[in-house]
Amino acid sequence: MVSYLFLCLFLFFPHLYASFSSSGSHSCSHPEAASLIQFKNSFSITQTWFAALYCDEIAGLKSYPKTNSWKEGTDCCSWDGVTCHHLNAHVIALDLSCSWLYGNFPSNTTLFLLPHLQKLNLAYNDFNHSKIPSEFGRFESLVYLNLSRAWFVGEVPSQVSHLSKLVSLDLSSWIYDLTFDKHALEGLVQNLTEVRHLFLDEINMSSINPHVFTNLSSSLRSLSLAGCDLQGKFPKNIFYLPNLNFLNLGGNQNINLDHLKFNRSSNLEYLDLKWVSFSTEFIDSVDNLKALKYLDLSGNSFFQGLSVSITNLSSLEYLIIRDANLFAGLPDSTWSPVSLKFLDLSHSNLSGPVPRSLGNLLQLTHLDLSMNQLSGQIPLSILNLTQLEYLGIAGNSLEGSIPDEVTAFPNLIHLDLSENLLNGTLPSWLYTAPSLKEIYLSQNQFSGHIKKFQSKSLELIDLRNNKLQGPLPSSIFKLLNLTHLFLSSNNLSGVIEFSMLSNLPNLKHLDLSYNSLSLTSNATSTVNLKSLLLSSCNLSEFPQFLKGLKSLESLDLSYNRIEGKFPQWMQEVGNDSLTYFNVSHNSLTEFEQIPWKNIAVLDLSSNLIRGNLPIPVSTINVFLISNNSFNGEVSSLICNVISLQILDLSHNNLSGIIPQCFGNLSNSLEFLNLKKNKFYGTIPPTFAKGCYLSNLNLNGNLLEGPLTPSILNCQGLEVLDLGNNKINDTFPHWLGSLPQLQVLVLKSNHMHGSLCVNSSKSSPFFSKIQIFDLSSNYFSGPLPVRYINSFKAIINREKIGSTVSYMGVYGGRDSSFYTYSIGIVMKGQYMELVKIFTMWMIIDLSNNQFEGEIPKVIGKLNLLKGLNLSQNNLNGGIPTSIGNLTSLEWLDLSSNRFSGTIPNRLADLPFLSSLNVSENQLHGQIPQGKQFNTFGNDSYEGNKGLCGFPVSKGCNIIEPAAPNVLEKDGSKSNIAFGWKVVLIGYGCGVVLGMSVGYVVFRTGKPKWLVNLVENQHEKRRRRKSKEVNHGNRRRRI
Repeated sequence: MVSYLFLCLFLFFPHLYASFSSSGSHSCSHPEAASLIQFKNSFSITQTWFAALYCDEIAGLKSYPKTNSWKEGTDCCSWDGVTCHHLNAHVIALDLSCSWLYGNFPSNTTLFLLPHLQKLNLAYNDFNHSKIPSEFGRFESLVYLNLSRAWFVGEVPSQVSHLSKLVSLDLSSWIYDLTFDKHALEGLVQNLTEVRHLFLDEINMSSINPHVFTNLSSSLRSLSLAGCDLQGKFPKNIFYLPNLNFLNLGGNQNINLDHLKFNRSSNLEYLDLKWVSFSTEFIDSVDNLKALKYLDLSGNSFFQGLSVSITNLSSLEYLIIRDANLFAGLPDSTWSPVSLKFLDLSHSNLSGPVPRSLGNLLQLTHLDLSMNQLSGQIPLSILNLTQLEYLGIAGNSLEGSIPDEVTAFPNLIHLDLSENLLNGTLPSWLYTAPSLKEIYLSQNQFSGHIKKFQSKSLELIDLRNNKLQGPLPSSIFKLLNLTHLFLSSNNLSGVIEFSMLSNLPNLKHLDLSYNSLSLTSNATSTVNLKSLLLSSCNLSEFPQFLKGLKSLESLDLSYNRIEGKFPQWMQEVGNDSLTYFNVSHNSLTEFEQIPWKNIAVLDLSSNLIRGNLPIPVSTINVFLISNNSFNGEVSSLICNVISLQILDLSHNNLSGIIPQCFGNLSNSLEFLNLKKNKFYGTIPPTFAKGCYLSNLNLNGNLLEGPLTPSILNCQGLEVLDLGNNKINDTFPHWLGSLPQLQVLVLKSNHMHGSLCVNSSKSSPFFSKIQIFDLSSNYFSGPLPVRYINSFKAIINREKIGSTVSYMGVYGGRDSSFYTYSIGIVMKGQYMELVKIFTMWMIIDLSNNQFEGEIPKVIGKLNLLKGLNLSQNNLNGGIPTSIGNLTSLEWLDLSSNRFSGTIPNRLADLPFLSSLNVSENQLHGQIPQGKQFNTFGNDSYEGNKGLCGFPVSKGCNIIEPAAPNVLEKDGSKSNIAFGWKVVLIGYGCGVVLGMSVGYVVFRTGKPKWLVNLVENQHEKRRRRKSKEVNHGNRRRRI
């Protein structure tokens, strides 16, 4: 977009804007001046974000209210944006682009009373979703018309095609605001025989056959149809138009360019085919475009890497291939386009090293290789690129140090090498580069001291998450243009006096968190900071420095040693501006009210705050007060906070009934965590339609339920945790239809009945479930085969496409601001998971009354990591299909009535680190080798028939006797030995027994023998006791 507008406005149409800036020497006529004044009065003046972005930042055209200079009684030819004929003073050109005009565009506007108008530009205003009036067709003399991105909507009127003198037409819209009727577009193509420049970007043409463009004028120089959703085969003749030098078809993913091949006669200078599929034949012919200066092929796949035909384009200045699949490294051969100025290959799956040959591109001003898989070191040849203004290789796996040369990169403005594995000290040129404004080196392994900055141009320094040490140099506090300073998560030390910040008048954002700095503050701040992050800075009180920060928007004082009452004066800090405040993990004891009028995120968690729960202000989105000592009931006034998205009141002493209005709040609430309080009564019975809840955690209260089917209104629910309550109900089978449910915890309640599903419906139950915990209830009957078959996320029928490592990541201030948490038994130990890893797949049905055999379909769950079926009445053999669970890490089948042998296939489970089959009726040899060599005796105790390592009972493995070979008459046996062997055995036994008896008589009881006998006796006694308890037991937690 940047380069597109740059080239359009400055390379292709400089004469148009130049003519707009001139004015005639005669005074304009009174009727035309009156028409302009009336047109001006049809709109208000409102500055918009898109005018600032597209006009000021991208195109470099200053946006301002041009009509403010239009005064009655003055010569309209002198007004901003008005051009008059130099002889008769008629208004012939009107440029009101980027003029902040806002309002509905009247269909009878007096603008249409300017019959001599030849050029009209209304781009980048806001006409409030008005339709384009058909009266535009009355401008018979118009040669230039630009209505682009002015918030017109609806169909483009066919009357526009009557403007037969048009040389340039730009109707580009915001995405699909405008549409074209097939006949209107056909008329436009046929009638505009003089058109040279045609821009129709992002007009919906999905229902139009691209063949309609076949008859475009052969004099066409520029054609832009970006993002029009064109479908089908695009006419090849367009590529061969003799005068065409600008073509943009980007974003039309469904057009067909098969068998397209460029020839050497093409005059194309600008070609944009991003997100357009093309053939290898097409790519191989690109080097025929000898005049090509700009090429964008982003969003495509290059199965053989970057084609040589691209690197052979000798005139190329701009090459952009973002978000692509290059499937290889960059070629290290010599690059022909030595005139290349702009190279962007970011987000394109590039691998291998950064090629040394890039150092030959001496004209390069912009190099972006970010977010790839590049490895190795940054080549020294990169120091040759003395014209570089932008260098970005962030998000790779680069190692080693940054090449260093004192005079390197004299023109560099922006440096981004963050998120790599770079090490060593910071290069010397970083401190002296005269033009450098922005440094991004976060999340690397840089060490050493930060040295003296000599460059005064610096505006942003980001050195977070490195291994830098020592004090901050005083030179940092002399960078008068500095607006952002991020130094968190290093080993920096020394003393920082907040008064030193007063030397940085433009500083807006400061992050010193997680260092070993000592901060002192005796004075009120004179710096107008917007964000201040001082997490883990050894603060023991609220810094006095904060008193002067009246415009503060973000404040983080978490993980410090601040204690006592919240000071009164802090209520004035950012009173009207503060939106984010984190004071968690301190020792605050009192916090009575929330004073900030526009607070959106407030985190008071992990303190010692007592008293009643403060009611948040209406603007709050995130309210976290977990792990405190709040008590009393929750007022229903909290439900007046209709913007609330995350509410965490867990681990307090709150009591009473959960406000029923929480269910109505669910059309905004996404996370509700009331875990570990003393709430009683029922779960809110009604959840509103359109419920946004994705996490509902009521674990560890005194709730009696039941859960009502209105929870099905929460179609985005991912985690439901009702464990450790007093819910007395049957299993809510209907929960299985929640399409996004990943975690269901109903453990330690009074739930009962069978899990068997009687429904004949074929729709899957719990298809995305990953954690299924029903332990410590009274469920009975067979294990739920229907559910097991439906656990598709564990069966791996549906691949998990998310790149997020943890469930429920809240994308607020950073990627791990708030995540789901859960308590679960893993490998026999209860654990509180502060975050739930997306790959956890766990089933826990322990401590119930299930009976019958383990179904063989259990072997389908090949992503399962933990299976706990202990303390039930299950019987039969352990199915060999459990050997298919190749991801299994723990398996607990203890305290059941399983019989038979332990399948040898379990020894092949590569990750199995915890096994418990104790207290069953298993027999035979324990599988040996691999993981089974790591399990102790306690994994098998209570199974009398098991033998082999590690239990003490050995296995008597006797070679099978040879079969009896009878003589033909059947009277004689061919046994090799018989009664003689038996007599020998008895004889040896008697002699050994008498010997042992004599030793005992002479020496007393040997300790080893007594211990062995007594231990075996004690084990038998315990086993009998457990069997009795198992038969009579009730629920356990």
